[in-house]
Amino acid sequence: MAAVLFGLSAPAASQLTDDMGAFTLAGLLYLGAAIAVLPFLGRTPPTRHAIRTSLPKLSVAVVLGGAVGPVFLAAGLGLIPAATSSLLLNLELVFTILVAGLVFREHLGRHIIAGTALVVVGSIVLSWSGSPELQWGTLLIAAACFCWAIDNSVTAALDQLSPSQITFVKGTIAGGANLAIGLSTTVAPSTGPILWALVIGAFGYGASITLWVSGARDLGAARAQLVFATAPFIGAFAAWTILSEPVLPRELIAFLIAASGVAFVLGSDHEHAHRHEPLSHTHDHEHDEHHEHHDHHDHEHTGDLSGTASGGRHAHVHTHIRAAHQHPHVPDLHHRHDH
Repeated sequence: MAAVLFGLSAPAASQLTDDMGAFTLAGLLYLGAAIAVLPFLGRTPPTRHAIRTSLPKLSVAVVLGGAVGPVFLAAGLGLIPAATSSLLLNLELVFTILVAGLVFREHLGRHIIAGTALVVVGSIVLSWSGSPELQWGTLLIAAACFCWAIDNSVTAALDQLSPSQITFVKGTIAGGANLAIGLSTTVAPSTGPILWALVIGAFGYGASITLWVSGARDLGAARAQLVFATAPFIGAFAAWTILSEPVLPRELIAFLIAASGVAFVLGSDHEHAHRHEPLSHTHDHEHDEHHEHHDHHDHEHTGDLSGTASGGRHAHVHTHIRAAHQHPHVPDLHHRHDH
């Protein structure tokens, strides 16, 4: 669902680039995201400890993911066709996998590496042109994807704040700052484009980011991004059909190559004996008595959780004891070990 919503947002936002500048558009998109998650903020307010320990990673996510990346994207959308820009968003997958593997030490494996290489080839085919506008647009969108790659890996490890809280902070701080810059440097857009930008931001960023964070905590940043990598194809298809853009040969070739790369890495979990060190954190989870291979969430509860302890998803502070076992897994919040 995160991929579908974000995929549709790129061609939709591209229709607004003539109505406002890059900073204004980026700011409105993320303010729309903040508005979308407002109803969910009061469920589990963060503790002071959670805010203090999350601040460094959250700051990186706000600056790169909420402020810098969207401006690069908005500027790039104004230079190249919507379908091309949508397909170039596959570079977010490439950069996320590189950052997750090289910096955050997530286990990748040869399937993910091979799939990433195919996505790179597809992006090269897509941007292969003598047009200066296409080349500049490609560089701007690639820069946005690099910012979001760092944001993805940092956000996936933020286990003290809920996805809606992370989205709200990014939306209000980064979106508000970009909007202030945009309104102070360019003419304010009319009411219609402003409302459309807020709506696109609410669904394509607010709901999408919240859903992505929830999934990434269970899958790890690299594998979550593999699923999310269907978004560019959805965006390209929407540009070809809804916006009636012509299907360029290089777009179709890139579409097929990148799709093969994404498909190649599906089912990339692995199994080996591994050890869990004691860990206390907060995140959305359910209890694992129906899983025969592991028991990460078999803790007892104190207080009233409204019946959710019997298997429904819920969030609270809980502690994992030291354990050693073997089962199929991906680099989620509980499997950050070395290989």
